[in-house]
Amino acid sequence: MNKVLKEIKKLIDESISKYLPDVKSSDLEENGNIYYMNGKNGTEFDWYVNEHISDFMVFYGDETNLGALKLTLYSDGNVLIYVYGDKGNKIVQKIETTMNITKQEMLDLAVMLKEEADDKKIFDKSIDKIDSDTKVSEDEINEFINDEKYFEKMRVRKKMFNLKAIVSAKITKEGYKVGYMVRYNPHDAEDSGWQFLAGNEEQNYLNDIKNIELLPLAYVSNLDPDVLKHIDNPIGTKLIRISSNEFEIDKQNKKIYVEKRNRNEDK
Repeated sequence: MNKVLKEIKKLIDESISKYLPDVKSSDLEENGNIYYMNGKNGTEFDWYVNEHISDFMVFYGDETNLGALKLTLYSDGNVLIYVYGDKGNKIVQKIETTMNITKQEMLDLAVMLKEEADDKKIFDKSIDKIDSDTKVSEDEINEFINDEKYFEKMRVRKKMFNLKAIVSAKITKEGYKVGYMVRYNPHDAEDSGWQFLAGNEEQNYLNDIKNIELLPLAYVSNLDPDVLKHIDNPIGTKLIRISSNEFEIDKQNKKIYVEKRNRNEDK
């Protein structure tokens, strides 16, 4: 087994033994086998966008099959472990530690997992199913490194999701879709520059601070996914909604299409 995977297995076994002393191996899925959870994003996406390889998990073996432990290994060697008690229903321990591995060993591990798991369609399976003794070649490493360019837009977008935007309460409290979106120069490093309005606000309404909220872009895009395709647009962008799901550049020759969301979608 790969050296780093051996260390991961050791950390997991020690954590379960220490923080879940009453849990026997027979209580766990496949007697406590460790699963490499690459089925959601894939190794390359997690490496380049989330800055870690896909998570490692151990599951309870009952009908609900909830997690007993999740380990995340970041590309800088830091490790975050969550241990779940009560059959997976509550966190009993959060562990932050580091692994004594080089950057090259981390990269080799990511490349190996991409080659031997993702590329062979082995998703969310026990690490025992992965041929982790395989040595990666220089060509495979270079190909992996060159693939970084395909994830740049997603990485930028992820960072943007954490930035703040000015949002009208017509959207957050009254249930309107975004009807008008404009991007100004950001005030600081936490500001996206975006402002989102329903399109039916009077100026007096906007002048009242109680009707304006400062929220992460991720929150706005969850409320109204129609804005997602536009949030990468540059400073100076002004868009109006022209239908239930379309925006276009505001040329001030059309009325804003104002519509409420289906509130069931907010739940």
